[in-house]
Amino acid sequence: MQEDIIRKLKSSPVIHRHPENPILKASDVPYKTDLVLNAGVVKFLGKYVMIFRNDIRVDEYTVKEGIHLGLAFSDDGLHWKVEPEPCFNMHDGDEYINTYDPRLMVIEGRCYMTFGCDTNHGIRGGIAVTDDFVNFELISLSTPDNRNMVLFDQKFNNMYLRLERPFPIYGRPGYPERFDIWISDSPDLKYWGSPELLLGVEHVPFSNQKIGAGPPPIKTPEGWLTIFHASDFNPDRGRNGFEKTWKKRYSAGIMLLDLHNPRKVIGMSKKPLLFPETPYETTGGYRNHVIFPTGIILEDSGEVKIYYGAADTYMCLATAHIDDLISLCNEEK
Repeated sequence: MQEDIIRKLKSSPVIHRHPENPILKASDVPYKTDLVLNAGVVKFLGKYVMIFRNDIRVDEYTVKEGIHLGLAFSDDGLHWKVEPEPCFNMHDGDEYINTYDPRLMVIEGRCYMTFGCDTNHGIRGGIAVTDDFVNFELISLSTPDNRNMVLFDQKFNNMYLRLERPFPIYGRPGYPERFDIWISDSPDLKYWGSPELLLGVEHVPFSNQKIGAGPPPIKTPEGWLTIFHASDFNPDRGRNGFEKTWKKRYSAGIMLLDLHNPRKVIGMSKKPLLFPETPYETTGGYRNHVIFPTGIILEDSGEVKIYYGAADTYMCLATAHIDDLISLCNEEK
């Protein structure tokens, strides 16, 4: 029944894909890379800044993921100049394997980056800070298994907040891969506690497997506008990309969190904001039918730029007006 519902879904009419998509691809990068995806994007010191994930294709079916993070700058948020060298990775030849899926946010005049890191002892979520995108100070790494972390850009009762996505496996009988969005707090961005479930998979009609935070939440007078990713899984799907075993599909959803207490969801669209539809989202990629939002910018005009990875292969851009996005969250109230 849910597969029938999901099959009929499409992107919201308030969202507009940019006609120049993909806006960044492997051929734009001046060093070895085959896939460019899942980038954090922010406005910082008068420039648009993008930190993107680089993957390298090993053979016909396989990719070496998260080899490093690349850096690009833009004057308009659309056309990007990639720096000649990568800017960050955690690989040390011993414990840390790769680094991927960065998100960027400005807090008190400094640029913070959250990211995932595969290690020999599990998947960890990291937080680092930089002022120049050359030197990064590592602030914290979570215990395994946790990732998809994003920070709010202000404190609440003197505490920082973050969204996160832990990976409970043995503790959920019957659900070997079913993950939800959680929220926790910290006095210093290093020590985190008070975790609570924010949104469960069962609350999202277009997901049957896992959800996770997308870009950092945007503060609006109505609440914290928050985009998330959602996956649905069908074991009967045939091969869907050049990876042999891919049977998932990723879309983007949207919700509104309480302005003063973001631990409370006050609105959510029951339909996807972005659903894979275009050729660069559904064909010819490493993993087709994937939309993975990781960057967002609210312009003074009210336009919201949403940056997302497509088919685990490209970086793309979609836009909408902030009022329309808020209205989507309020439709089901």
